[in-house]
Amino acid sequence: MRSFGSDNNSGVDPRIMQALKDANNDHTIAYGDDPWTREAEEAVRSLLGNKEAEPFFLFNGTGGNVVALQACTLPFHSILCAATAHIAVDECGAPVKMTGAALKEIATPDGKLTPAVVRPYLHGFGFEHHSQPKVIAISQTTELGTVYTPQEIKALADLAHSHNMVLFMDGTRLGNACAFLNVSLKEMTVDCGVDIFTLGGTKNGLMFGEVLVPLRKELAENIKYYRKQTTQLYSKMRFISAQFIPYLNENIWLENAKRSNRAAQKLYDEISGIEGTEITQPVQSNALFLILPREITDKLRERYFFYDWDAARNEVRLVCSWDTTDEDIRDFTGYLRSLVSGS
Repeated sequence: MRSFGSDNNSGVDPRIMQALKDANNDHTIAYGDDPWTREAEEAVRSLLGNKEAEPFFLFNGTGGNVVALQACTLPFHSILCAATAHIAVDECGAPVKMTGAALKEIATPDGKLTPAVVRPYLHGFGFEHHSQPKVIAISQTTELGTVYTPQEIKALADLAHSHNMVLFMDGTRLGNACAFLNVSLKEMTVDCGVDIFTLGGTKNGLMFGEVLVPLRKELAENIKYYRKQTTQLYSKMRFISAQFIPYLNENIWLENAKRSNRAAQKLYDEISGIEGTEITQPVQSNALFLILPREITDKLRERYFFYDWDAARNEVRLVCSWDTTDEDIRDFTGYLRSLVSGS
């Protein structure tokens, strides 16, 4: 069933499937001591222009976030994030359970943290009765589909570093942000002062897998142990890392992100002209947030799958994938028009 429910719903890019098939040959050393993983690590370093970076491959986004935060915190620390952040809303408390650190959720209108909204939470340093602020955690793109500019990221990194804190970027849709701003992965991470980040793939054409990249040596030191304890160390690691070789070296990560972004913009262009629809967030990536009359939403659900975002005001989320077609968009918007017009 074609839908706009999530970019997790799409299939695997044929080039990635071929990489998996090519890796399914003979035997190799398990747990990442294989040539595919070495080559994928080099691909990450090359994109970042950082020969010292030590990438770690994991199963999924929640695992990547949890392992990253374990590397950054002790149980008496706190993690500052937007109230809409994936680590706050959609990970069943895993970051708190696995780190012991407190999660401080900050309300924002667009999913983005700024130094102004973070500063009120930077207090209690050295006071034993308070959790100690340690991590500013951002999502790129945000859960509202909005994008941090490099300047905005650098401002948060500077703020974090001035308080001996760490800036972590959940980069599940980082490719979409790079595509929207036409900047490189290096410009969006290394050059901005990001300390540790994940780069997703499952939402962008991979079968499974994420890569966690610490950019400070002390953060990398214990990640292999956290990865194992968090059940994110895959014995047949080559099947995660083999995907990242063409994904990064052939720029599939950026190409597919551009496709899903273009599809979302086309969907926006079509929907914004339909009477009775209200777009609630700027369309900067592959997601669209809109409010419709409830009776229209109920009818749409009979044919298409999508998620509510704010049920109280009937706000829904539509997400385009790397393989969303013009036909998908025409069919959906045509049906929406017919419902609105009553024809």
